[in-house]
Amino acid sequence: MVEFYSGIHSLYPCATAMDKLAIYYAQRAAEYERVYAKLERQADLAALRTRIGRLSAGRKVLELACGTGYWTEVMAAGAALVTAIDVNEQVLRIARTKSYPQGRVQIVSGDCYAPPIAGRSHDALFAGFWWSHVPLARLDSFLESILPLIAPGGLIAFLDNRYVTGSSTAIARQDAEGNTYQIRKLEDGSTHEVLKNFPTVSELIQRVSLVGWGANVELFQHYWLLSYWAPK
Repeated sequence: MVEFYSGIHSLYPCATAMDKLAIYYAQRAAEYERVYAKLERQADLAALRTRIGRLSAGRKVLELACGTGYWTEVMAAGAALVTAIDVNEQVLRIARTKSYPQGRVQIVSGDCYAPPIAGRSHDALFAGFWWSHVPLARLDSFLESILPLIAPGGLIAFLDNRYVTGSSTAIARQDAEGNTYQIRKLEDGSTHEVLKNFPTVSELIQRVSLVGWGANVELFQHYWLLSYWAPK
């Protein structure tokens, strides 16, 4: 069972950035989807629900870091299947309460770096708000590691935040490798340092061009959507 902490260094002084991330999202589970209620983001979100719905239509999608199932529900409306994975049981409990078409969604507990998926039965992979949490030194190996999870020539898509002053949480610091961090406070009063990177369009295309083809980045006011194709 996860023990929650009420300060960045109080109970977990030796926790890695990824450990802290898992703890943070477990503790944030009940209030996570409030971020989608921000008024200034509604036009973007409406457009993205349509766009992601079209990208996933008719496909068997492997979703990494599904969280509370917000985008799982969007994709399930038209996808042939969505296999949604997250490491936190706290968010998966919420994801399981969503309304999905019968037989189209499988929710699985697992690590995004080592998903418990055998074979290549999925022809698409989607991850929302995960890219920004992957340490830069680990990003290339992560992008390579997901290729064996989907069929050759499959579609890969990542959705994440752009940094928008006044809407985004301020950057608190940058480490020696170039990763940036935010300080976030939850309703229970706990404070968390969260790794959150904001890549440029050129960086996105450069990274995925090493492992796939046809990279395309769509920019919205508050978000970016990257899509590309796995090698055949």
